[in-house]
Amino acid sequence: MIHSVEIAAHNLFFFNSSTRNAIRAVSHHSAFRCAICVSAVGSLFCCALRLFSVHSVLSVLTSSAKSRADAPTFLATLRRRTINSSMPFKSGFVAIVGRPNAGKSTLVNTLVGQKVAIVSPKPQTTRNRIQGILNREDAQIVLIDTPGIHQPKNVLSRMMMDELQHALEGIDILCLIADASVDYGPGDRFSIEWIKRFHGPVYLLLNKVDRIAKHLLLPLIERYNKEFDFAEIFPISALTGAGCLDLVNSWLTRLPEAPPHFPPDQFTDQPERFLAAEVVREKAILQTRDEVPHAIAVLIDNFEETPKLLRIRATIYVEREGQKGILIGKSGEAIKKIGTAARKELELILGSKIFLELFVKVQANWRQNSTLVRQLDWHRQLEQLAQFQEAEEG
Repeated sequence: MIHSVEIAAHNLFFFNSSTRNAIRAVSHHSAFRCAICVSAVGSLFCCALRLFSVHSVLSVLTSSAKSRADAPTFLATLRRRTINSSMPFKSGFVAIVGRPNAGKSTLVNTLVGQKVAIVSPKPQTTRNRIQGILNREDAQIVLIDTPGIHQPKNVLSRMMMDELQHALEGIDILCLIADASVDYGPGDRFSIEWIKRFHGPVYLLLNKVDRIAKHLLLPLIERYNKEFDFAEIFPISALTGAGCLDLVNSWLTRLPEAPPHFPPDQFTDQPERFLAAEVVREKAILQTRDEVPHAIAVLIDNFEETPKLLRIRATIYVEREGQKGILIGKSGEAIKKIGTAARKELELILGSKIFLELFVKVQANWRQNSTLVRQLDWHRQLEQLAQFQEAEEG
């Protein structure tokens, strides 16, 4: 253990000498909670060993990631008051941005403790900004999940990048999440250029560290640190929760003292209709491959609540007849699997018995159709509904 810490300290000295950024490091044993901070004085470098109580370069180097079996304990700890009980209540907004498939939605779902954003191995699964709410005894953190940062090529992708821009409005902290298991490339440079428009604390979250060799972590941190002066850097695993508790506690040191923005039993700001459409789309994405997942859109045609049953009728849109055939499948087997999986998950999320009807329609080149794309934006739909109601009342 001591040997590991000595090696890490040496590497951190090399890493920080060019950046003047203190990277905090924590092991699972408090005696080794340390980091190296290097600052330049003229042409000389002064190296000071500082003690910290948070986060996890050394823990990643010297210990294994938290297993899935620990999830209930992790979530209970996450919601427990971990700051001095005399401290006032804190509340604020944290936006999670990054390249497609970096783990944004997985992180939000893990921290909230409930599914609020759909997840798939396919890039660009998230198309709207979605708020997930982490409620604790001492704080409420509103997490904003966002579409992946990318170069827009059609009406849909331009809408997704607009959603990203709107996510920066009124937030307290911006987090850039990056997949540590893939090589740094042009997409990462584009992401770093994009976050420079935010004037506030920016965190770097190196996700999926459980997938990489530990000795590769510090050079990767150094690579990112050369590009941007991050307020904090956290190696994490969004899937297992490793490093996430320290991350949340670090957010709380920067969030303002304020009352909660949402009721304590609310876990998302999404209307149930939108959540239903997203779950259907997720199951359709997981059932298909190649270009089909990107060509799928889902709109809810009917959402009728009765005392004993919730009736949902949804249409899955694709761009070509061949894609429609793939979604329906031989003798309707594929669409039946999609419907069954979506119904079971929605019953768990919404706590109601559900009757779900699915239809598949072809809308050629719908991703270039601004009218249909606008229908996918539930924020816009709610704004239009409010304007309509105001006009009627006026």
